[in-house]
Parts: sequence; C-alpha cells; structure tokens
Amino acid sequence: MKLLEKAERIRIYIGEDDKHKGTPLAEAIVKEARRLGLAGATVFRGMSGFGANSRIHTTKILRLSEDLPVVVEIVEHPDRLDLLLEKLDDMMGEGMVTREPVNVIAYRHSKN
Repeated sequence: MKLLEKAERIRIYIGEDDKHKGTPLAEAIVKEARRLGLAGATVFRGMSGFGANSRIHTTKILRLSEDLPVVVEIVEHPDRLDLLLEKLDDMMGEGMVTREPVNVIAYRHSKN
C-alpha cells in the first residue's frame, strides 16, 4: 500500500457536450491526467444540475441527454496537480474547478 503524505482533490465541473479540439472535454482531461502520470481520474455523469447560466440540465424523458453535468475528480500530490491546472486553463471554455485538501487512507493498485 502506498500512501501520499499530502494530497489534494480537484473537481472539474463541466457539461457533457463541452469539447476540446473536437474531443469530449472530460475524455481530454482524463487523457491529459494520464499523460502527466497522475494517480488516476474518475468521471461522473450527473442526472441533473445547473451552472452559472442557471439553465437546468436533466435526464427527464423529454430532454434526454441534454448537455448533462459532468464532474472529473482527481486526487494527487498538490505539486503534480499544478501541472494539470495549467493545462485546464487552456482546455476549458466554461465550467468550474475546485481544489481541496484530502486525507488519503489507502491507495492500492495491482502488481501487473
């Protein structure tokens, strides 16, 4: 088991229709995190939400898959997150990024 002595979590709030150079933004962020060698990234797709423009996005049957909210979450050492945050500034047209300290209890991976 490898524990980070100091860790932070960033959450990137975007819409599923957001793009970066023609690629879905969430996918582009995950690929960039991997390219930078970060510990991992997870993408969550929301059922409903609204952002700065106050327009509600929902999965209701008449509005199926209408730019639903997406959150990309990454936990890593703060210095390594800085590398990604610099890239995000160029990748994101709109959305929100939060950053907070976290306590990592366990970080395990396979030996393959």
